[in-house]
Parts: sequence; structure tokens; C-alpha cells
Amino acid sequence: MKKKLSVLALAGVMSLPVAALAGGEVDVEDLERKILELSKQLEELKVQISRQAETGQATSEQVAELSDVVDDMEYRAYEWDLAARFKFSGDFRSRYDFYNAETVFGRTLENDSLFTNRFRLNLQVLATENVEFKGRLAMYKTWGMQSAFSDESGAIWPVFDGNVSRSPVGDSALYVDRAYVNWNNVGGAPVWISVGRRPTTDGVPAQIRMGVDERLATPVAFMDWPFDGFVLGYGYQWGNESLGIGKIRFCYGRGFEDGLQEDSVINDVDFAGFNWDVFDSGDRLLNVQSFMAFNVFNYPNFQDPIINANFGDMSGLGARKTLGNILHTDLVYQASTGNWNYFVAGGWSQSRPNENGMFNDYAAMAAGLSGPETDENNGYAFYAGLRYDIDDLRLKVGAEYNYGSEYWLALTPGHDDIYQSKLATRGQVFEVYTIYDIPAGEAISRYGKAFIRLGYQHYEYDYSGSGDWNMAPYDLGNAGDRMMLQMMGLDPVESADQVYLTFEAFF
Repeated sequence: MKKKLSVLALAGVMSLPVAALAGGEVDVEDLERKILELSKQLEELKVQISRQAETGQATSEQVAELSDVVDDMEYRAYEWDLAARFKFSGDFRSRYDFYNAETVFGRTLENDSLFTNRFRLNLQVLATENVEFKGRLAMYKTWGMQSAFSDESGAIWPVFDGNVSRSPVGDSALYVDRAYVNWNNVGGAPVWISVGRRPTTDGVPAQIRMGVDERLATPVAFMDWPFDGFVLGYGYQWGNESLGIGKIRFCYGRGFEDGLQEDSVINDVDFAGFNWDVFDSGDRLLNVQSFMAFNVFNYPNFQDPIINANFGDMSGLGARKTLGNILHTDLVYQASTGNWNYFVAGGWSQSRPNENGMFNDYAAMAAGLSGPETDENNGYAFYAGLRYDIDDLRLKVGAEYNYGSEYWLALTPGHDDIYQSKLATRGQVFEVYTIYDIPAGEAISRYGKAFIRLGYQHYEYDYSGSGDWNMAPYDLGNAGDRMMLQMMGLDPVESADQVYLTFEAFF
């Protein structure tokens, strides 16, 4: 640009004499004046060119800086994209419980204020397009304790693999509650494989009374046992909006590892079976599950080495040993219509003992009147509930009822009822509850919610030993059976009342 302007100025200067000569006269003063004007214009042009050069330099520097910023932003965006793969969520619950129980022989057991805190942190992340990891850490403890609290009813088990992170009898450590990897769309088909610490607690329809309204686990709530294993699943579409989708899963898991032993008298405890969402349309779900628990033990391996070393002698059950198999089949149907949510569920259990027996009558065996119970025994359960949502009041009101027969077995060491698992009860349980969504502003994320839950449970036991397959279920209303319990020094709970109040936040 500078060169072009200089050439034009020079051409203008050279043309002046020519123009003057063409006129026939030469006006020297006028020529000098015009030369001075052109020189002045030339100087002004030089100044402008200099300024443009400075501006261009500044612009170049700004462009360079902007380029650096863009590069930095691209790097950060890449890093943010990596970080965005990790999805965190969690929940916190503080809970108050009042518990009162009456035993068969007239004792009154009471805990008028049990406070607990539970914190859980969820993680989800994609490793590849079709491989994802899901995990959950959990802390669950009693206020004022870093160890198990006293329980004269005998209902609370020490910490073992089937209740760790699910029972407030340990310390405030974070435990791995769930950790598994899903390989989805295997071979481009609606098939998935999942392996790890399984999501097998708080299964359907427990989420209704827990105020979550999203399915929290695969199995029906009669199976509430955290364990490690794998799943092979297949999903399908019904092609009918009212039926939605379906999923069938083959499940395998390990509930106890026997280790390396010589002439072992106890074997690995394994689970195998299927869980089938026959149809799931969002507001309706029909689920069927059936599984076998193989080589069940008389009592598990406990985390505390002192308890584990002495539990056999303390309980009178002797050394740990294998007792046989348990077959379990459950069905649940849940639905919602308008503001109503409801469900019905049923369960069947069957003991298949080996020579060591299950449901043994220890009093009769001690007297030499019988041996181990090696016959199969069938148990049955019924469970139903409904909840009505009063949206204008931010309130939900619900009621539930469940019944278990004499030989009913629910595999629920991971239950969320503090003392006694209500779904394992050989008898009946009534429960009423309310859930109040607190007016705390809009949710920050799709996980966000906060509510208060208030509930009451009443337990009526017909038979002893709920949830146990070792000892015969003695009839608590039969004088002869009560005498045998007394001879063995046992005084089981006959009825109980529990009130709970929770403050819960999901984030």
C-alpha cells in the first residue's frame, strides 16, 4: 500500500511541469505551492500508513492471543468432556426409630430413640460407547456408636457380606455397596452382560413406600441380599403401547466363598435363576423371578474375627456346615392410575435339605426323639400395598400388609427395617406411612428431591425363627411348642411396634 501511494504522488509531481508547459506559461510560485501541498499530503499519508502498521501489529498480537485462548479452550473442552463422562448423584438420610416388642414369656424390649445416618454416593461412567460402569458407596451408622448396638431380641446379625452397608451395626466407613460393569448391545443385539457387585437391594415394589418411584433393584423385594455375580439379559418390545417393553435376565451370584480347605464340610453358596419383566409400560410392571440358593450354610462368615470364631458356640449351632438348597419363586404386579399407586406380590419358598437337615426340631433332637429334618417344607407369602398422592398438599399417604406362613423363607438380610425384616415375618405386618415433599424450591438436577417420611409398623408373629432355616418354626400359640422354646432358653418376639421418621435428600 505504501509503495503504491508513493508512486502516485511522484507521478503527480512529474505531471505538473508538463501541464504548465502545455499552458504556455510557467507559474513558479504556484508550482512551489502545489509541491508543498503534495508534500504535506504525502507526510499525512505516511503518518496514516504508520498508524495502520501499528494497528495491524496490535491486531496481529490480538489475533495471536485469541488463537492461544481458543487453543486453551479447546484443551479445556476436551478435559471437560472427559470429566463429563462421570455422572455423580447421591442421597443422605437421617432416621429416628422407636421400637417396642413383647416376647413370648412376657419380657418388654424397648428402644425409645434410635437415630441413624445413611450416606450413599452413586457413580456412572462410560468406558466405551456400549460399556458402562455403575457403582455406589455407602456409609450407615448409629448416632453415638462405631460398633453394633445392643439387641436382646436376637434379630440383628453381626456384619457379614449379606448385610454390609445395609445394617447400622458397623462403623462410619464407606463400603462398596454396588460396583458392576454393563456391556450393552452385545453384537448389535438387544443383549447385555453385567458383572460385579449386584444391585439386589430395595427391589420392587419397595420404591413406592420409600418415596423414590424409580426402580432401585432387579429382584422382587422378597430377595434383599447384596451379593456378587453376573447377569446375561435380553430385552424386547411388545409392539403394543399398553405392554411396553420386556426384559429377561439369567442371574448367577455367590453368597459365600468357602476358601481353600482340606476335607471341607462347607461349600460355596451360590444363587442361580432368572428374573423376568414380562411387561413394563411405565405405569404397569409384571415381574416374575425364580432362583435356587445352593449349599446354604447354617450361619454366614462374619466380618468381626472374634464374633466369627465364637458364633457357633454362642448360638448352639456348632461348626459352620452346609445344609442343602432353597428354591424361591416370586411374582409382583404394580401399577398406577391417576393419583393411585398399588401392587400385589406373592412368594413361594421350598427347603431342600441334605442329611444335616433344615428346620430341625432341636428340642426333640436333644431328647433323642427325632433326627434332622430332611423333608422338603413349603412356605408362602402375600404382600400388597397402595399409596395415594395428594399433589396439592405435596403429600403421599400409603398402607401395606404382608403375611408369611409357617415355613416361609425370605432371603432378606439386607432389609431396611432396622430390627426385624417385615417381609421375612412368619405372621403378619401392618404398615401405614406418609411422605411429605418439603417446599424447598426447584430441584437443581433431575436427581434432586427432599422429603420427610413418617411411618408405623405393627408385627404379629405366629411362628418363631422368621428368616431362619436352621430351627423348626415353633407355634407361638401352642403350649407344647412354647414349653420347648422355654427348655432351650429361647424367648422370641411375639409382637412389636415400630415408628420411624426420616429426613431424606437426593442430589
